[in-house]
Amino acid sequence: MDKSSYRLLQLLSLACLAYRATSSSITTYGTIIPQSPIVEIGKEFTATCVLYEAAKATVDDIYWTCNDFTVPKEQYTKINDSAVSVTIPITSETGGFLKCQKKESPSFLNQNKTIHAIKLTKGYPPEKPGNLSCMAVQSGQQISSNVMCTWQPGIRDNMLVTTYTLFGSITTINQTHSTKAQRSSGYVDFGTFPSYMELDIWVDVENKLGKVRSDILLIMDPNEMVKTNPPSDVNIISENNFSRTLLVSWKQPIHETIVKLKYNVRFCTVGSGNWTEVPPNDTESSKESFRLQYLKPDTKHVVQVRCMHHTGYGYWSDWSANTTDKTPMDKPTSKPDLWRVVIPSQGNSGRRVQVMCKDPVESNGRIQGYNIKIQDGAWESVPVNGSELNSRSQERKMIPLYQILLSDKRRGSIELKAWNSVGMSPRASLGIPKLAHEPPPVASLSSFTQDGRLWVEWQPPNLGATGVTEYVLEWVSVSDGAMDWQREPRHNRKAPIKGNLQKFKLYNISVYPMYSGWTGKPLTTATFLEQGAPLEGPSVKLRRTGKNDAELEWMAIPLDKQRGFITNYTIYIKGGKERSIVVSPDTYSYTVDGMASNRKQVVRIMASTIQGSTNGSDLSFNTLKYAPGQMEAIVVSVCIGFLFFIVLTVSLCIYKIDLIKKIWPPVPDPSNSTIANWSPDFPSKADSPKESVLGDVSVVEVDVFDRKSLCEEDKAGLPLKKDKYLSEEHSSGIGGSSCMSTPRQSVSDSEDGGDSGQTTTSIVQYSSVVASSGYKGQTPCPLPQTPCPLPQTPPSGSSQSQTPSFARSESTQPLLESEEGQEGSGQTHQRYPRNPYFRRSPGGSESRDPGDRNQLEMEEQELASLRFCPLEEGAQQTTPTDESQSPDGQPGPAPSYMPQLRGDRQQC
Repeated sequence: MDKSSYRLLQLLSLACLAYRATSSSITTYGTIIPQSPIVEIGKEFTATCVLYEAAKATVDDIYWTCNDFTVPKEQYTKINDSAVSVTIPITSETGGFLKCQKKESPSFLNQNKTIHAIKLTKGYPPEKPGNLSCMAVQSGQQISSNVMCTWQPGIRDNMLVTTYTLFGSITTINQTHSTKAQRSSGYVDFGTFPSYMELDIWVDVENKLGKVRSDILLIMDPNEMVKTNPPSDVNIISENNFSRTLLVSWKQPIHETIVKLKYNVRFCTVGSGNWTEVPPNDTESSKESFRLQYLKPDTKHVVQVRCMHHTGYGYWSDWSANTTDKTPMDKPTSKPDLWRVVIPSQGNSGRRVQVMCKDPVESNGRIQGYNIKIQDGAWESVPVNGSELNSRSQERKMIPLYQILLSDKRRGSIELKAWNSVGMSPRASLGIPKLAHEPPPVASLSSFTQDGRLWVEWQPPNLGATGVTEYVLEWVSVSDGAMDWQREPRHNRKAPIKGNLQKFKLYNISVYPMYSGWTGKPLTTATFLEQGAPLEGPSVKLRRTGKNDAELEWMAIPLDKQRGFITNYTIYIKGGKERSIVVSPDTYSYTVDGMASNRKQVVRIMASTIQGSTNGSDLSFNTLKYAPGQMEAIVVSVCIGFLFFIVLTVSLCIYKIDLIKKIWPPVPDPSNSTIANWSPDFPSKADSPKESVLGDVSVVEVDVFDRKSLCEEDKAGLPLKKDKYLSEEHSSGIGGSSCMSTPRQSVSDSEDGGDSGQTTTSIVQYSSVVASSGYKGQTPCPLPQTPCPLPQTPPSGSSQSQTPSFARSESTQPLLESEEGQEGSGQTHQRYPRNPYFRRSPGGSESRDPGDRNQLEMEEQELASLRFCPLEEGAQQTTPTDESQSPDGQPGPAPSYMPQLRGDRQQC
């Protein structure tokens, strides 16, 4: 169709649509041609928008949108004033609605701006199917007429609705059969299976965008696409004279006139799963039996059989069901696997060797015992309960046979043979060299895990592999001691461990080079099949704590709970701010520093492997307030400082004793007075004063019982002038020391005054009371510096036989008080008031009143405060004259004193 014809057809369509729109009762504004199109991805699509009169618009007011995106003006084509077309490319992203819309204007308010819209459905034309194949299965004793075919559909056929039709044509009779099929498979029924006829089979695929046909499958002989049932009645026959063969027989599934077949046989030991197929050339004929050869004696075997068209075209049948039987027994054809375990003995007793073995690989029956020979001894029979070979794991039971004691300086040899009910196996030998002459080990050893198996890799000994005949790989579980071994050829450098290793368990892997049956030195490495995080963390204990540190201790995690190699331990300390310390895996104690004193600390330890970490339990403790020995050091330091201060103080006092005496002069101690030795009941006789002592002492007789105080006399009558004495003289109290006074300056006591320049700075005059009868029978004690004078004999004219006297002496002792006085020539004699504590009896004696003890104590205190005043002039002297010289050389009168109370100073 040319362009003008297409335009004419388009105009006619537009006229019809316009007429349809005017005849409709529903107001429409336009339409898009074509309606609901199916578009092909990768091509362009053109649509035309036709406006009706109701739209009240022109093509200049029209614009296009696709999937809410405005189509550019360049893609528009104006047909006339009421029709405009648009051309858009179809891509995998194109979709949704294509809309014809008018521009908005004030007159179009509250009106729908969309004229019309169409939905775009995109897709691809159908693709050509590939890999068409057909198969006819057996039904009873015939071949089914339904032929099943399969093919590979197009990848993009699922985007649009697509139909598949399977066609089968018998070209010989020109008969075609067809049927609707699934997307990738279908059946075609020929009514009767067309044996020995030519067939053409194909598939048609169709959708809205097109139609396509597959390649035609040409089948010259339909029997080549037949799949029969598996052979039936499969049977195994075991013959006693043929220990390594089994006879297999079966029946064909279909008669050979219909389909001529060939067979395939396979077998394996029970539980192994490693099938062995008989070569197809041996079973190409249509025979129904076959003899399996080169089998293991005394071994159960599984046999299966299948068949197919003899030409080799078509399909193999399924395998027949398993058929099992056992080959007859035979004598062992391989030697036993002999090994030893050397156990070092304590002391110098040598080595204990445990001889072990496994059944021969080709035992050909149950092993009933072993014959063993040690060194050059005789053969000994060791019966055992033999074990059958585990075909699934190829593991053989380890049998401990014998234990011998071998010296380190001797080598040993072991020979072993196994036997069953049929015969004896070949001999196995093993040599154990001297301990000091063991052949060298392998040069290196390592292990790794691959595909869930543990591999061991090694290098031959340094001297080369010329002397090595094989290698023995031994592995021992560290946790439970279970061990096993395997042998590898001399040219191998790595091998997987064939034993049943467990995950998370530690194994010691050793490689022994074998030198013509003699064992070399082993090389050992520790490894895991698979590692994991520890099951538990370390349990930490506190060994020692200090002020700012603590010593921690923990035990190693048990091997069965480590689940891997410990890479490190991490110590976490929380005593305020949390911190961590990483230590090596061989560390089991650590001293943590930098802790705060007297604070609670929380510690835990985490053990880590390459697969994870596990924390141990928390440990809480408090650091000390003082470091060990710090308190003792403080106490010792204080004591030493105090002792040093005392020693320094004492030394300073001794060094400055003169200065101290000036600051604190010595004070007389009344408690050391001799009056404490007086006793009224036992008066003591006073000693007679010496002339040399009494030369400077004037004695005045005083009646101690006179109640009249001597101090009441007028002081104006004293013959001594006040200015004649430069110092004040005191008398001691009766109750105190009578010989203590303050130092003073003395002058001559002659009547003429003497020379005032003659003074003495080191001698002071002291006064003392000397009682003839004593105070209540007591006798005063002599002074410590100057002895007290003896009582003087009273003058003949005296009315009393014994009278007290007042004595004055010179001494260096300080006086208690000083008082100026004038020297007098005489003084009125006064009696001291009688003590009311004593009462006179009718016989003239005095007695104590027991009821007046308090009054006695008060009077004794008054007596202790007695002081002596100088006598007034004109008083009678009852004491010897002083030996002091007057200016003309004659002895002058000594000043006299009278006792006075310490409190009566103003009266004296």
